[in-house]
Amino acid sequence: MAMIEVGFERQNFHPLKRKSALLLKLIAVVFAVLLFCEFLIYYLVIFQCNWPEVKTTAYDGEQASREPVLKAMFLADTHLLGEFLGHWLDKLRREWQMERAFQTALWLLQPEVVFILGDVFDEGKWSTPEAWADDVERFQKMFRHPSHVQLKVVAGNHDIGFHYEMNTYKVERFEKVFSSERLFSWKGINFVMVNSVALNGDGCGICSEAEAELIEVSHRLNCSRELLWWLQPRLVLSGHTHSACEVHHGGRVPELSVPSFSWRNRNNPSFIMGSITPTDYALSKCYLPREDVVLVIYCGAVGFLVVLTLSHLGLLASPFLSGLNLLRKRKTR
Repeated sequence: MAMIEVGFERQNFHPLKRKSALLLKLIAVVFAVLLFCEFLIYYLVIFQCNWPEVKTTAYDGEQASREPVLKAMFLADTHLLGEFLGHWLDKLRREWQMERAFQTALWLLQPEVVFILGDVFDEGKWSTPEAWADDVERFQKMFRHPSHVQLKVVAGNHDIGFHYEMNTYKVERFEKVFSSERLFSWKGINFVMVNSVALNGDGCGICSEAEAELIEVSHRLNCSRELLWWLQPRLVLSGHTHSACEVHHGGRVPELSVPSFSWRNRNNPSFIMGSITPTDYALSKCYLPREDVVLVIYCGAVGFLVVLTLSHLGLLASPFLSGLNLLRKRKTR
């Protein structure tokens, strides 16, 4: 009787051991795929980005001086989803992607200043005070940054509405969170942040207000000599289009449109890296992981798990075992 009991125990042990081994393999594969697709891929892709080189030597007569270089990141159109149009799964996926991309870029690239060029929120133009507070809280979590990194945000039409739906309340609500700063200077470089929503031709009252702001900034830039009455930028960067394009105003001043930072707007989001001195600049584009690549990896992992499970259950011959059996047959011949 004792021998029979031991035999039953051994028979029950092997299926249990096989199930445990299968479970451990499935867990290991799932963990590895999640780790790669949700964390490591951002480091792998953004690690390939480098700050562009710029001339740092300026000549004043016969003397040469080395100019400081400011490392600036420019991104746009994050479009954090709101309570009305945003599905919870869409929010989770897109916002996690932007958070990981931004935090990885900060850690790897070490920028000194980051500019977000409008449309931070998707529903800021009509969100309730409660929804606005929730959106702001999520934004601050996603785009958290060290104290030595400056974060400058410009309003877009999705943040405060187009020119025909803007009002004082929406503008002040935005500026209360992101400041009403128009002129930012660092390392001898002046950045003028303009809310271009107010520059549409059919909003005369708002255009006058925007024009007055530009004149004020121009005076501040030229207060010592009063040589220029209007801004004469050497470079313009803007958002809104979700795509990258370049135009030249008057054949002289380049304007570069910064692509969207979110998978919701592009399969291949990106941002602009700028090395800037008081007399020169150089720009390069840094791509984020492609959404279709991540989806292909997940689909491949699901297929692999199915094959692995069927093989363990004996419903599908393992390629490895088939190869061993083939080798054995050749040796016996």
